[in-house]
Amino acid sequence: MNLKPETLIKIDEVITHYPEKRSAMMPLLHLIQEEVGYIPEEAITWVAEKLGLQPINVYEVVTFYPMFRRQPIGRRHIKVCRTLSCALRGGYQICEKFEQEFNTHRGAVSPDGEVTVEFVECLASCGTAPVVMVDDDLHEQVDGAKAQQIADRIKAEARQR
Repeated sequence: MNLKPETLIKIDEVITHYPEKRSAMMPLLHLIQEEVGYIPEEAITWVAEKLGLQPINVYEVVTFYPMFRRQPIGRRHIKVCRTLSCALRGGYQICEKFEQEFNTHRGAVSPDGEVTVEFVECLASCGTAPVVMVDDDLHEQVDGAKAQQIADRIKAEARQR
């Protein structure tokens, strides 16, 4: 596994915080996903070897928790809350709007590689539903016009690169 030296140092340091090495599995997976963008097959084997486990032990964790991605995503990640408050206030329509704007479907990478749109469980802002998270930025009370502004901003930033 080819990781940056800084990531390898963090990984070695994180392991020291746990009396049982296997307990460091999730923090290691988060560090790898933070750098690579997802958890490739080779990472599962690498983490297993690093922690003295069988690859199936790591695979079980990666496939159980939805925050771990098994496939690459677009450069920008749009997460639309789909739980009750957001659904009742138009979350499904907002998700469809982003799919149309970026010519993609939920969970897929847009043709230009720029965006992945996904439904997620609660983003913990029910009182300001519907909510959308773009990368790490939370957008509240997103209606059609606000979704259009977000999409336009993402497109403009992509053109500037």
